[in-house]
Amino acid sequence: MLLSVYWDISPQIFKIGPIEVRWYGLLFALGFLLGYHLVERMFKRDGVDIKVLDKLFMYTMIATILGARFGHVFFYGWDHYSQHPEEILKVWHGGLASHGGAIGIITAMYFFSKKVSKKSMLWILDYVVIPVALAGCFIRLGNLMNSEIIGTQSDMPWAFKFIRASVLDKTTPRHPAQLYESICYLISFIVLMYMYWKTKAKEIEGRLFGAFLVMIFTARFFIEFIKENQENFEDGMLLNMGQILSIPFVLIGLYYLVRKPKQGLVK
Repeated sequence: MLLSVYWDISPQIFKIGPIEVRWYGLLFALGFLLGYHLVERMFKRDGVDIKVLDKLFMYTMIATILGARFGHVFFYGWDHYSQHPEEILKVWHGGLASHGGAIGIITAMYFFSKKVSKKSMLWILDYVVIPVALAGCFIRLGNLMNSEIIGTQSDMPWAFKFIRASVLDKTTPRHPAQLYESICYLISFIVLMYMYWKTKAKEIEGRLFGAFLVMIFTARFFIEFIKENQENFEDGMLLNMGQILSIPFVLIGLYYLVRKPKQGLVK
């Protein structure tokens, strides 16, 4: 008999009347809360005005949610949402795409750099990507608690039987793809923290940002091979949508990792 983990965890922590608290929401909020305090610590170390932190938090939070939602709408569900546009903003019904979230954050940091920090976009991105990697770790744990984004069939001893997943064969052992991604994002966070605190990487604008893109989206690309496709249109594709969208991010990351800064070290 194959060993496996029987995963029948409720996504709901508790409910009081109409108020429902779910693991996903708690982990999502916890990731951003820890990120806030981490950036605060980095700002203090580097002598950055703490007054901009609250604005940075709002820019990042709003951009993450809107970007992830619109990413899901346009990359994965346009056939449906083009016919039902009134559902686009119903985030509480589910449907967030991490690639859209990344695009949203990068876009928001462009406006943040123009309107608030008055510094280059890469300067603020090098700060933001570190807590974002940690938040990604927590969000994927939230996906695990929701029994969503499950993996393909597996005979590994740590395979999960996702009893609450929206699939017909609920007792088939599967790769815990969410857990794999969560671990990869945690490792990426640790590497970025080491680069920031122990090396001179932060003195070269874009270096931390590039490392983030390469680590996060390379992991995403390969883990997609052992994930169930998110949408039916991906069936039969050589690379699924998650992999196709990851490639440009990896290439951009490589560019910022290997390029020589035009003005040397950041002053």
